[in-house]
This record gives sequence, structure tokens and C-alpha cells, in this order.
Amino acid sequence: MLWILQFLPDELILLVCNTVLVLGVVITLVASFLRAVPVINIYRLPLQILGILLLVTGVYFRGGYAIEMEWRERVREMEAKVAEAEKKSAHTNTVIKKVYVERVKKIKQDVVVYRDRVKEVEKIIDRDCRVPPEAIRILNDSAAPRRATVETGPLTKDQK
Repeated sequence: MLWILQFLPDELILLVCNTVLVLGVVITLVASFLRAVPVINIYRLPLQILGILLLVTGVYFRGGYAIEMEWRERVREMEAKVAEAEKKSAHTNTVIKKVYVERVKKIKQDVVVYRDRVKEVEKIIDRDCRVPPEAIRILNDSAAPRRATVETGPLTKDQK
């Protein structure tokens, strides 16, 4: 039942909680003083029961309100942390993208270099129908793994 509290404004919830609580206290106190009035004395016990029930309900609602406010504060804190993490993520993604673009440029340059080297030794390869050591060296150089490094940090003016 307390899940409905998330749809109501804070002030309305607090007003209802306090109203029930104060009404319970007032009815309990009034019922206690009815002992002196003989005509209304017969209504004392039902009023005391009603007052105590309202008092207990008001305390219960007030506790639920306090817990609801605590959860709402936690949600606000987490939303702020998520927003901050999204900003950092966007910045880091930009840096990684720039590093990735540079790495792709380097790989394309290497492809062109190796293609040109193959064209240079193409005549030697075709002449004897054997694979010369130059071709094997070119193939091995092009297949050698390159160690990629990614550094994250603030962008400098020349990277922007």
C-alpha cells in the first residue's frame, strides 16, 4: 500500500500523516476526560479505542513517510552519480575514439607500405617461381602483431 506514496507530493503525504497522528492524540485525550461527564461517559471506551487506533495508524504512516523520504534521497543521489558517470563516459569515449582513429590511420599506412614493398619484389618473386626470403620477410612483418596502447586522459589542444 505504501507504494502509492511515490505518486503523491511530499507535502500532501506529510499533511495526512500529521493529521491522523494529531487526531488520534486529541481523541485519546478527549476520551480520557469524558469520565467526568456522566451523560457522555458511555462513549468513552469506543472513543479511546478509536483514538488509540488513529494514534497507532498515524505513527505507522509517519514511519512510512520517513522511509519514503529516505529512499527518495537515495534515488536522487544515485541519479546524480549516474549523470556524472555518463559525462565521464562520454569524455572517455571521445578520447578512445580519437585513439582508435589514429590507430586505424597507422594500420592503413602500414598496409600501403607493405603493398609497395610487395610490388618492389614482385619481379623477383615471378622470375623464378620460388618464394624468395624478401617475400617471406614482408609477409611475416605484415602479420606480426602490433602492441596497441590506449591512454585515457584529458584532451590536449592539438587532439581536439
